[in-house]
Parts: sequence; structure tokens; C-alpha cells
Amino acid sequence: MHNTRYTLIFTLVLTIVSATILSLLFFGTKDRADLAAKIFEKRAILSSVGTLLDKDVSQMTDQEVLDIFKNQVEQEAVDAQGNVVESAKITQSGYNGGLPEDIEMAKERKKPEDQRIYPVYIFSANGEKVYILSVRGNGLWDEIWGNVAVKSDFNTIVGASFDHKGETPGLGAEIKDNPAFSARFRGKELYDNQGQYTSVAVVKGGVKDPDHQVDGISGATITSNGVTEMLYRGLKEYEPFFNKEKG
Repeated sequence: MHNTRYTLIFTLVLTIVSATILSLLFFGTKDRADLAAKIFEKRAILSSVGTLLDKDVSQMTDQEVLDIFKNQVEQEAVDAQGNVVESAKITQSGYNGGLPEDIEMAKERKKPEDQRIYPVYIFSANGEKVYILSVRGNGLWDEIWGNVAVKSDFNTIVGASFDHKGETPGLGAEIKDNPAFSARFRGKELYDNQGQYTSVAVVKGGVKDPDHQVDGISGATITSNGVTEMLYRGLKEYEPFFNKEKG
């Protein structure tokens, strides 16, 4: 009887200790994974203003990325009417962190348009502000997304970065893997000479409108079309914000 009681107590204590250790390991690993994901996203955002940085983003340490975000990037969130929303609204929208960087565009796309909120990252350098906007769409196989940086005129593109979930290596995946593709967007304009929203199209067969078109990716027509649609729709969703900022 004594041995049985001892065995039960020992087993119970061992179970509690093991569960505690596993719990600590899980949450410790989760915290590190969450931080790594945040840094990865911040690195992608900064890639859209790579020409304004002193160092290639891919060569930066994680701490350097965090420092730039802390010292040179202001975050805002805006609603579909272009109004800046407070942290409480971000939390109410399902993002416990309450920061614009917590907003998940994949979730926002599933909401009615008038209920969506969007992150805006305002990067400051050399006395100027650049607005980094997040967009998301569909490629050939799955979702694609990107960050587009525009000048304070809300017309001229400073730079862009793109990513994808499952595009074909060597073809559609070039939107991320080939720096020359994202570089084509620098200097392009969102509005025509009459002030009408035009966006930027990815085309094949040669660029005919150098202000609003870039060369597509050979053999990746559907992905290229997806980028065109993503940019047109995704950037237009920020237009109410543009108008409010321009007064």
C-alpha cells in the first residue's frame, strides 16, 4: 500500500513537472517564432524603400531592421473612408496587439470593403516622408502580396517589394526572387496627366505607356495579370486616405 501511494505521488509530480516544462518550451518557442515572423515582415516592408537606406536590407541584422522601424517608421491604420483609426479599433477588428503591423491583409480581404482597415507605414529619410502601402491579391496558384512605397504626392512610386505563397520557381516566383522586377516600378505613377487613377500594369509585348506600365515576366502571364489586378485594386483602396492627406 505504501509503495502504491508513493508510485502514484511520484507519477503525479512527474506529470506536473513535465507539463510545466513543455508549456514553458512551447511558449518560449512561440514567442521566438512570432518575433522572427515580425522581423521578416518588417524586412519586406523596408525592401520597398531600399534605395533610401544606407545598407541592403538583406544584409541587415535583425536588430538593425528593428532599429530602423523604431526610429524612422511611423505606423498608422486607416479605414475604408480614409480615416486614421485608433488602436482600440484595431483590437476590435481582431488584432490583439492593437498596432497597424498586426493587421493581416489576408483576413481583411475576406471582410466587406466598408469594414476593412489597412496599415500605412510612413518612412522618414532626409527630411522627406514616404508612404508604404500593403496590397494583396491572387497569382497563378495561390495568394500574392506586396508593399508599395509612394512619395508624399501619393502618385510617384519610390519602390516595391513582392512575395507569394506558391508561384512557380523561375516563372511567377520571379516577382520575389528577381530584384530587377520590383525595380521596374520605381518612378511609375498612379495617376495620369488629368489626375485620373490609372495604377501600374504589368504587360507583355513591350511597354507602350512608360509612366504606367512595366515589362512582365516571361512565361508567367497569369501571375503578371495578378500583380496588375492587385495593384489596381489594392492601391485604389487607399485613395480615400490619399485624398484626405492631400486636403
